[in-house]
Amino acid sequence: MNKSIVASFAALAMSTAIAAPALASGEVNVYSYRQPFLIEPLLKAFTEKTGVKTNVIFAKKGLEARIKAEGENSPADVLLTVDIGRLHGGKMDGIAQPVKSDILSKNIPAQYRDKENEWFGLTTRARVVYASNERVKQNAITYEELADPKWKGKICTRSGQHAYSIALIASMVAHKGEEEAKKWLEGVKANLARKPTGNDRAQVKAIFAGECDLSLGNTYYMGKMETNDKEPEQKEWAKSVRILFPNSADRGTHVNISGMLMAKHAPNKDNALKLMEYLSSGEAQKIYGEANFEYPLLDGVEASDRVKGWGSFKADPISLNDIASARKKASELVDIVDFDAGAN
Repeated sequence: MNKSIVASFAALAMSTAIAAPALASGEVNVYSYRQPFLIEPLLKAFTEKTGVKTNVIFAKKGLEARIKAEGENSPADVLLTVDIGRLHGGKMDGIAQPVKSDILSKNIPAQYRDKENEWFGLTTRARVVYASNERVKQNAITYEELADPKWKGKICTRSGQHAYSIALIASMVAHKGEEEAKKWLEGVKANLARKPTGNDRAQVKAIFAGECDLSLGNTYYMGKMETNDKEPEQKEWAKSVRILFPNSADRGTHVNISGMLMAKHAPNKDNALKLMEYLSSGEAQKIYGEANFEYPLLDGVEASDRVKGWGSFKADPISLNDIASARKKASELVDIVDFDAGAN
């Protein structure tokens, strides 16, 4: 193992909980961006069903680079991550391999898996509008409407270059074309109450504080705020807003995914496939979705009562392959309109 890979292992060990990888027939090695509390119940259930032991490395960043640096010596079998940007990026970085599985093809709708079977979705999250209960009276909205001057000075959002924002903008490019998406983005920028900053929960906090009336965010953050006993003030933020599912009456609300891929040099390929197929099952999707307030992909598997309580919606049926293809252009548009500078 070369010095750079040794250094990579040492650096990651400083910030992650590491179970020593093994290359045995009865084991599978997982690199995960998903937090331990989200996946440990799944991995425990998988081991109980199959007898296959799971070794896990948890990290907040750098796993794709690590797998790439490790090359053929990488112990990674499966990468668990979120957002089409990271999944497609893993494919583009050459760290994934195609997986042929009738089970995966059956359990995961085509629009939520790579057309060449190099990444697969597991659960979805909708990119919604959080609306002030006090100051916003309407109960329906479209993404297009966010560019309407009536919302001038009333919208908060995180950076336009964040992966969640890029995916939404890419969906506008895919649906409307580059020029219309650019005009829309300029309109949204003109309506910003402040420069894009903070995460999705910070935008809801801003609504609670009266800084804006609308914000963009992922659905699961509502669940995280509603159940946050460590920071109970977040429960008050959540009470100050309601979720509006944009475009539910026409093309549908933009959704993104949590997902997985099999590492290119997976040493335990058969067990990696077993794990991926299990994670796509109804049992696993239900556990996974309930733990992080997300929506299962498999037909017939219901979301949790809390998640269903936010309301029903129509999901945009566009393939995430098309979203992935438009991400580069979306990122360019963010810079072209200088979105993160805020309204003029």
